[in-house]
Amino acid sequence: MSKTLPQLRVAVVGATGMVGRTMLKVLEKRAFPVGDLIPVASARSVGKHVEFAGEQVEVVDVDTALSLKPHVALFSAGGVLSLEWAPKFAAA
Repeated sequence: MSKTLPQLRVAVVGATGMVGRTMLKVLEKRAFPVGDLIPVASARSVGKHVEFAGEQVEVVDVDTALSLKPHVALFSAGGVLSLEWAPKFAAA
């Protein structure tokens, strides 16, 4: 008997960088139960799109991502940003 995993809201902070794009590919390849992807990047990338599961998903800023209350947040945006924002995502 196989269990159906719940669909999760997943934020990928640094989604437009090389590591972030690789994270997206791994999530997709491993069939991680992403219900809503929240790609997060710097102000210069907000409004752009990343591809995930055959769809174009709009990139948002970190404040917007936090307000969407993701179940999981993955960080590839550098140590300083991660140290500042990871606790805020964990608290949310």
